Amino acid sequence: MRVGPIVAFIALAVGMAAAQRGGGAGIPQATGPNVARDLRGAVDIHVHSAPDNVRRSVDGFEAAKLAQQHGMRAIVLKNHFDPTAGLAFLARKAAPGIEIFGGVDLNLPVGGMNPNAVEHMTQVDGHWGRMVWMSTFDAENQIRVNKSNAPFVRVSQNGQLLPETKAVIAVIAKHNLVLASGHTSAQEALLMFEEGKRLGVQHMVATHGMGPPTSLTIDQAKTAIGFGAFIEFCSGTLANAAGQEKIDRFADQIRQLGVDHVILSSDLGQAGNPLPPDGFATYLEALRKKGFSDQELDRMAKQNPAALLGLQ
Repeated sequence: MRVGPIVAFIALAVGMAAAQRGGGAGIPQATGPNVARDLRGAVDIHVHSAPDNVRRSVDGFEAAKLAQQHGMRAIVLKNHFDPTAGLAFLARKAAPGIEIFGGVDLNLPVGGMNPNAVEHMTQVDGHWGRMVWMSTFDAENQIRVNKSNAPFVRVSQNGQLLPETKAVIAVIAKHNLVLASGHTSAQEALLMFEEGKRLGVQHMVATHGMGPPTSLTIDQAKTAIGFGAFIEFCSGTLANAAGQEKIDRFADQIRQLGVDHVILSSDLGQAGNPLPPDGFATYLEALRKKGFSDQELDRMAKQNPAALLGLQ
């Protein structure tokens, strides 16, 4: 059978499955002359998928197949509460030819700042666990921003990293993993990047970077860059009233930081939002309209995230 019909069948099957879950249904696909070139070789480090405790537009297999269909180089499957190294192992079987990675988010279900959870991730079949998010929804900073009384994961106290946080960073350094700041505060993120640099961590990224709840300032982002971290700019959906304002703000911030230090990601997979590759392509086109060249977009969406993941 020719490749064309196979790809078309995969796209149809994935689209139908996503529509049944309520994700992507009725939402137009990305179109335009640059979609194919922008997605070919792209790396998205922030893709949400089922199974999860909330509705997602795609499961891990479907996310992998969509990325494969578009010729993307790699994706990272993210879950706030369940490690995804095993899902990445299986998704690679479903979509050969594309790099699929997982990670562990150090929220309460895995014991918070738990170096044993990180060690275990490195031992899962395939060894495709790569990202360590330093707590997100359960982070003390996120709970404070939410004005909630829920239990939380603490990473620092009195301006100093806790011993368990340092232990986690030591495991990240030992196994050459990615230290992602999660939803911690700006000051906590900088403390972790400083510790990461001290211990020789080679791959670090400020999750959501200058967006909430971390909300790095330009000066803080430059400090993070000085420690060796990339700054992540997540698109989410742009199909709302705030979409253009977000792109305008991102464009200005990226110009101040420099494209060499920025990673673009979709942060998509939510039910009702564009499917991750479509949203990613729409994001890149929106930044192109703000004056970013093909080479600059490739740096932020292909080369920098590949370097973060240790891809050659």
